[in-house]
Amino acid sequence: QVQLVESGGGLVQAGESLRLSCAPSGSISIIVTMAWYRQAPGKQRDLVATITRGGVTNYADSMKDRFTISRDNAKNMVYLQMNDLKPEDTALYYCKMTDWRTKAYWGQGTQVTVSS
Repeated sequence: QVQLVESGGGLVQAGESLRLSCAPSGSISIIVTMAWYRQAPGKQRDLVATITRGGVTNYADSMKDRFTISRDNAKNMVYLQMNDLKPEDTALYYCKMTDWRTKAYWGQGTQVTVSS
């Protein structure tokens, strides 16, 4: 069973940046959409950003000015550059990949903690 592995989370101060990465543990054929989600304690999992195989991106309104999603189709990797982090960005960040058969893959998440 292929799973996704996120990395790059950590503890930072407000205003700092982090870059998250995500890669599959095995082979996945033709990944159509890649995405990042986040879940804060006691809250639902929310969409952060998506990117299509052709590079079309979509962001949650509250993050579009600070976060940038990108992907490397050759490596089947997705990234999330997060700038000017705020304490309210503290959450467990998950990546998701959806292949051409609409099968979805998830990671275990990487913790991002932003102190004020």
